[in-house]
Amino acid sequence: MFEFKKTNQHQKRRIVLRVWVAGVFALLCFSTLVGRLWYLQVVRYEGLAARADQNRMAVVPIPPRRGEIVDRTGVVLARNYRDYTLEVTPANVSGKLEDVIDHLSELVHVSPSDRRRFIQGVGQGGRYTPVMLRNNLNETEASWFAANSYRFPGVELKARWVREYPQGEAAAHVLGYVGRISEGDLTSLEASGQLGNYRGSNTIGKKGLEKTWETALHGKTGIEEVEVTASGRPVRTLSRIDPVPGSDLVLSIDIGLQKEAERQFKGRRGALVAIEPKTGDILAFVSAPSFDPNLFIDGIDVESWRKLNESPDHPLINRPLYGTYPIGSTYKPFVGLAALELGKRNATQRFPDPGYFEFGGQRFRNAGGAVYGPTDMHRAIVVSSDTYFFSLGPEIGVNALHDFSKQFGFGQITGIDLEGEKRGVLPSTEWKRLNYKNPAQQRWYAGETVSVAVGQGYNNFTLLQLAQATAVLANDGAYMKPHLVSLVKNPQTGVAERTVTEPSYVIPLKPENLDVIRKAMVDVMRSGTARRAFAGTSYQAAGKTGTAQVYSLKGAKYNANTVDERLRDHALFMAYAPVEDPQIAVALIMENAGWGATIAAPVARKVFDYWLTNNHTDSDSTETMAIEPVEPPEQP
Repeated sequence: MFEFKKTNQHQKRRIVLRVWVAGVFALLCFSTLVGRLWYLQVVRYEGLAARADQNRMAVVPIPPRRGEIVDRTGVVLARNYRDYTLEVTPANVSGKLEDVIDHLSELVHVSPSDRRRFIQGVGQGGRYTPVMLRNNLNETEASWFAANSYRFPGVELKARWVREYPQGEAAAHVLGYVGRISEGDLTSLEASGQLGNYRGSNTIGKKGLEKTWETALHGKTGIEEVEVTASGRPVRTLSRIDPVPGSDLVLSIDIGLQKEAERQFKGRRGALVAIEPKTGDILAFVSAPSFDPNLFIDGIDVESWRKLNESPDHPLINRPLYGTYPIGSTYKPFVGLAALELGKRNATQRFPDPGYFEFGGQRFRNAGGAVYGPTDMHRAIVVSSDTYFFSLGPEIGVNALHDFSKQFGFGQITGIDLEGEKRGVLPSTEWKRLNYKNPAQQRWYAGETVSVAVGQGYNNFTLLQLAQATAVLANDGAYMKPHLVSLVKNPQTGVAERTVTEPSYVIPLKPENLDVIRKAMVDVMRSGTARRAFAGTSYQAAGKTGTAQVYSLKGAKYNANTVDERLRDHALFMAYAPVEDPQIAVALIMENAGWGATIAAPVARKVFDYWLTNNHTDSDSTETMAIEPVEPPEQP
């Protein structure tokens, strides 16, 4: 009996001990939970609350509407429209990409080219970068996908702004185009601190004004905070900062004049620039042949790129900006003016023209063997006497001619609002010394100035420079910076600001010397080399024809019929009108076309007739946006 009681007490103590141990363990666990809860709710509250918000909120960038581009009359040259696209993020797709695309094809059409472009995009961007599979979905296709989007995780239907150039090839080298943002673009944007402003944007200006004015055209990206589910689907918008659209650009270009000038170059290669002398407004800027900028918006296809890139006519080259040429006899009015201003020769002084100029034991001959006899400056310009201007070269000197011509923009960067402008060559003794390594070649020979004085030799200028020099001559020496964008319109205030308002400088020219050159240029049109092209005009123009050699004849006689077409002479012309109140100055070149008087001058006549006698409207363009504020032969 005693042993039974003792055993029972021992068991009770063991039970009590176990209860205490269990209680202490439970208390410790509860204390741990309470401590952890306090740590999370109090100590880590701010950080964890922020992370929780991030898990339930998505920050979505809102791309801005790109600014539109219109001509001086309000005709739309570049605009935007809304487009639906399908974008795929490969990392979020369940299953094989090929299978997903096959299933998508049952709802929306996916062409073989779409597939190739998508696969290429995935290879370039990686698995976590959204890649466009289809663009230009119509309303029906967009609604079909929206109703079935739950079946395609990782595939999103998006709306975007798409650029469009309604005038096609017209003024393509002026406008340029937009294209997909490349790795190089991203690097440049990051370096300039602009990368954040391009979140959500797929395109950027690549060429022309689209690139030069990218910052103004792009606008400012907006932000939208959206509450999302665990699967990433939006529930509601929490906050929004609206995007700021890009500025609209009003160009100085008149699209009607532009198209008329481009029509004159059909089937030919060349360039033309027309400028309003008093303002520096570029009225027409032609590079022929041209291209369709719409091809580049979503990435040009292989075949189209091959045709453009491999064409022997090089349609992608901006000829007025990049092309440099000897300008032949169109340089003579400036050489004559230099001689007058520098006091090297009197305008009435006659110089014998036996058909050649002999200098240093070498004969420099007139084109076609023409002989003009005793010739003063007026007649030398009218009949385009090479001998007269050959003789002026050594008298003026290459350095003095360089310094004088430089003021008109020859061999200089004009500052036009396009990237990549070429400087060309305005020769001088220093230029030759810096550009040749061989000491024997660095020396300037007086005989080289003879060729320079007639626009040949080392002279190599852009058509933009020739047009600008003509405009400065017409504007009494006032240099207005040439520009394509005339007004920049603020998208928020609607205020339009003019880009160029004052002359950069004024060349101090004597009126009596200007009068000599102008009267001679007028007689070029009345009785000289351009008389046939400008017969019967209702206005009086002043100009100069020109023909420039593509290669040296080395004393041989030039015969166009025996020379390869691309080695034939260039035809040039420069002029302004009306003489009493210049409204337009033009310079143009027809590559490998022959005589300037017979080929280039008639083109200028068409341009002048359109601008000075028509009503300046383009009948093919209806959409607008309101805007506020046998002539004597000459030197080949």
